[in-house]
Amino acid sequence: MKTYQLKLKHLIMGVAMAAFFFTSIGSVWSGYRMNVDSIKENTLETNRVYAQKLASTADGYLDEAFQLLGYSANQVSTNMNDEHALNQETERLRLQNQMFNSVVITNAKGLVLSVSPPSVEIKGEVLTSIGAKEALSKKKPFISKPYEAMTGRLIIFISHPIFSESNEYLGMVAGTIYLKEPNVFQTLLGEHYSKDGSYVYVVDSDGRVIYHQDPSRINDVVTKNKVVQAVMSGKSGIQLVENTKGVKMLAGYSAVPSTGWGVVAQKPLEVALAPSFDRVQEVIIKSVPLMAVSIIIVLWAAARIANPLQQLAILTEESLDKKDVEGLKSVSGWYFEAYSLKNVLIRSLSFLHGQVTFFKDQSTVDPLTGVTNRRTMDSVLAEWSASNVPHAFILLDLDQFKSVNDTYGHAVGDKVLQFLARHMESVAREGDICCRYGGEEFVMLLPKTTADEAAQVAEQLREILSTTESPCGKPVTLSAGIAVFPEMADSTEALIEAADSALYRAKQAGRNQVKIAEKI
Repeated sequence: MKTYQLKLKHLIMGVAMAAFFFTSIGSVWSGYRMNVDSIKENTLETNRVYAQKLASTADGYLDEAFQLLGYSANQVSTNMNDEHALNQETERLRLQNQMFNSVVITNAKGLVLSVSPPSVEIKGEVLTSIGAKEALSKKKPFISKPYEAMTGRLIIFISHPIFSESNEYLGMVAGTIYLKEPNVFQTLLGEHYSKDGSYVYVVDSDGRVIYHQDPSRINDVVTKNKVVQAVMSGKSGIQLVENTKGVKMLAGYSAVPSTGWGVVAQKPLEVALAPSFDRVQEVIIKSVPLMAVSIIIVLWAAARIANPLQQLAILTEESLDKKDVEGLKSVSGWYFEAYSLKNVLIRSLSFLHGQVTFFKDQSTVDPLTGVTNRRTMDSVLAEWSASNVPHAFILLDLDQFKSVNDTYGHAVGDKVLQFLARHMESVAREGDICCRYGGEEFVMLLPKTTADEAAQVAEQLREILSTTESPCGKPVTLSAGIAVFPEMADSTEALIEAADSALYRAKQAGRNQVKIAEKI
C-alpha cells in the first residue's frame, strides 16, 4: 500500500483553518464595509445639510443686502446734490454691518457721486465696468457676475436703483465685495467646522468660483465638476466626486435660489474613512486572544476527528486491494459508513455517469451524421406543440440519392449524407435543430420562424449543395418542403404531412427546388 505525506488529518485541519480564517476575514470585512457605508452616508448627509444651511444663510444675506441698499436709496433720493449727505450715507452703509468692502452712489449716467472708503479713488469718475453698466441699464436690484473693476480688483457688484418721488431714475447705490480680499463671505461662510481637509466653496450661475478658502482658486471656472453642474441647474444633493487635485471628496451641495449660486461643502473620503481603519485595527487587536484560543480548539478537534477517519481509510484501501470488504464490517461508528460510501459512490457514480452519457448520446444523436435523430425530433416537436411555440419544419431529401449509392457505393453515399449534415449545421441559426429523418431525408426545426424565413434558410442550403463538389466528385442537389406551425398545420402530424406534400411538389416540379406548403 502506498504511503502519502498528505493525510486526512492534515486536510481536515486545513479545511477547518481555512473556514475559520475566511469566516473571520469575512466578518471583519463585512463589518468594515457596513461601517464605511454608514460613515459615507452620514458624511454626505452632514455636508448636504451644512451646504443647505449656508445656502439659506447666503440667500438671507443677499435679501438683507437689497433691503439695506433699498433703504439707502430712499434716503438719498432727495439729497442727490448734497455731497455731505451722500458721503455720510455711503460711510454708514459700509460700516453698519461690514457687508460690503466698498459702497458707491452714482447718478443715472454712472458718475460716482460718493464712495466709501475714500481710499477708493473713483469719485468723480464714470463707472465703465461690465457690472456697473449692466446695473445702470437694468434699473432694478441687481447682483453682477464676478468681473474686474476699474480699481483692478475682482469684485461682485450688488446694486439698488434710486428713483425720485416722480419715479425718475436718478442713479444707484451699490455695494461691492472684493473676492480676493477679506470679505463678508469669510464671515458668512468661514472655514468648515474642522481642520481635516474639509472646505466650502461657492460658485455663481456660470460655474465660476466666487468663494474658496484658497484665494488662488477664486474666479476659476469649474463647470467640468459634476457637483457644480448639478448645483448650476438649481439642484441640491450629495455626490462622491474627485477634485482638481485628484482627491476623492464626499460632497453635499445646495443652490441659492435668488442668485443661481451654489454652495458646496465637501470632505476628503480618506479623512472620513480614517476612523473605520482605526476601528478595524482595534477589533483585530482585541480579537487576537480569542482567535488564538479558537485556533487551538479547532486544531485539537480536527485531530480527534481525523484519527478514526485515517484508520477507516487504511482499512478501506486494504479491502479494495484484496477485493474483500469483510474487514470493513468490523469497524464501528458512522465514520466508516461516511468515508466508505463516499469512495464507493464516487467510483460507482463516475462509472454510471459515463455509461449514462454514452447511452444518452446513442439515443439522441444519429451515429452516422452526428445530427440529432428521429427520436429527438419527435420529442422537440411534441414540446414545442404543447407549449404553442410557432416553428417551421423543413423536410429535405437528396435528389436521386439511390444512383449515388449504385454508382459510387454505400461508403461514398454515407460520406454524402455526412456532407449534407455538415452544411445543414453551417446554415442553421442559433436555436435551430438539425435532424436525420431517415435514409437520405433530413429535417431542420426552426423555432419562431416564418415560412419566408425558413425558405431563405432552405434556399441557402440548396444553393450551397448545388454549387459545391460533394464526396462523390460532383455537386448533389436536394428538394425541400416547408410547413409552419400553427399557420399551416395545427398538429405535429399535420405539420409533417404538409411539409411532405410540399416536398412532393418540389420533386414533381423537377427537383432541386424549395416549396412552401399551403395555409390551412
